[in-house]
Amino acid sequence: MAKTATLRAESLSGTWGRKIIELNYQEIFDHKPNIYKWTKRAFDIIAASVALVLLSPVFIITALAIILEDGGPVFFTQQRAGQNMKSFKIYKFRSMYKNAESQFERMQAQNEQTGHAFKIKNDPRITRVGRFIRRYSIDELPQLLNIIKGDMSIVGPRPILYNQMEECNAYEKQRLIAKPGLTCYWQVCGRAKIKWDRWVELDLQYIQDMSILKDLELIFRTFPAVFGKDGAY
Repeated sequence: MAKTATLRAESLSGTWGRKIIELNYQEIFDHKPNIYKWTKRAFDIIAASVALVLLSPVFIITALAIILEDGGPVFFTQQRAGQNMKSFKIYKFRSMYKNAESQFERMQAQNEQTGHAFKIKNDPRITRVGRFIRRYSIDELPQLLNIIKGDMSIVGPRPILYNQMEECNAYEKQRLIAKPGLTCYWQVCGRAKIKWDRWVELDLQYIQDMSILKDLELIFRTFPAVFGKDGAY
């Protein structure tokens, strides 16, 4: 694999100088075989289409539950940062009360995540149905439509709010050299329990590891991670 790297030495006070490897993640991604990229896209379309059909009863039940709780709307859309910082509209089942977006700024002081992400374990804006569908990642299922459209992939870094990603430095923005996805290392390694710096490192690791076998491994690891509910909120 063409993992070209430049080395720079940094002297730290009171310690020996150390070498830090800075990888060129764009070059790593560009050198991934085209056959892998084409296969990944074809797999995304086929798998997402089949999943939409098989999971249609879950869609119907979830929609009815949301309507019965507070009358709808069923779906929630939001601008997220996509591949190479291209903005796209993400689809989710609505898991929060209708006025949740207007309370976002007020809730910032309670943020339990670090860096540029936002997570609160007991977010008061989440509905009763919302807590259940978040726990089992059912709220993310409408993103199968994003996958078919080409906004997302099944496997790739999880997309965050566009304005949050804009605040990231150049190093952090490299996580979106790859197309964002439904699942990745973050999803199978603890989700919301993972702090921002580690989250970025895991996404950059995925860019290095990207392959058909790695994608299949992460997909299969996602099922026990979701049902295990580790870090899901």
